[in-house]
Amino acid sequence: MYTLQDLLNLMARLRDPQHGCPWDVKQTYASIVPFTLEEAYEVADAIEREDFEHLQGELGDLLFQVVYYSQLAREEGRFEFDGVVDGITRKLIRRHPHVFPTGELYAALDTPQLDEQQVKQRWEEIKAQERAEKGGAGEQLSLLDDVPAALPALSRAAKLQKRAAVVGFDWPGPLPVLDKVREELDEVLEAMAADDAPAVAEEIGDLLFSVVNLARHLKVDPENALRGANVKFDRRFRFIEQALRDTHTNIEDCTLEDMDALWGEAKRQEQNLPSCG
Repeated sequence: MYTLQDLLNLMARLRDPQHGCPWDVKQTYASIVPFTLEEAYEVADAIEREDFEHLQGELGDLLFQVVYYSQLAREEGRFEFDGVVDGITRKLIRRHPHVFPTGELYAALDTPQLDEQQVKQRWEEIKAQERAEKGGAGEQLSLLDDVPAALPALSRAAKLQKRAAVVGFDWPGPLPVLDKVREELDEVLEAMAADDAPAVAEEIGDLLFSVVNLARHLKVDPENALRGANVKFDRRFRFIEQALRDTHTNIEDCTLEDMDALWGEAKRQEQNLPSCG
């Protein structure tokens, strides 16, 4: 079997100015980013569909993205792949003192016992310390500095809220957040009544942010929840299309009531309920 070193050698060959691939040679950090995001989502998709037969391949595609960036950095004298591996290993050892109390990977397994909540608290404390060290002397960093701006909006909203909650800027529980969701929905209605398109867009954003906050308080990942809703919509709409094809009916000739009835049938079949027809 090929090894990681073989993959690194392959990447170097692809980027060789004389003997490499013309497409690979002209790529930059920025040009690869869309492919990295796509590969990450394909990994997530395989896991959600429990398609473990193809997960290995998707993980390989994602690993190749890391190798690609590392090769670009190597060519510019910035760092190499070994440095990436060393950096993440050191960081994980540092952030798990309850597993590696001496700061060594292969030290004796004599570690303090912490519960999950204590582990999370120490993790956040260590990350806060790292942010302070990264800022340097005299520079005041924000708690939000290392929340990536390029994250999907729902995921970034949840991370921003979680980070602010560390210092107590948070609702005490889900019920007050639910009241806030209702408040934001009323403000959407007010903006609609005023026929103010920019205000509608802003209030919709506030509403979504509040819904993310509600999801966080209920320990629901908003990105995964919406992805699940997308999958469900996709499945039910395809049921409508297939049902219409079975009756040789053109979907453009259907009324909303016709399609809604088939939507209800799709829901009943998913829930193993008897048909109303």
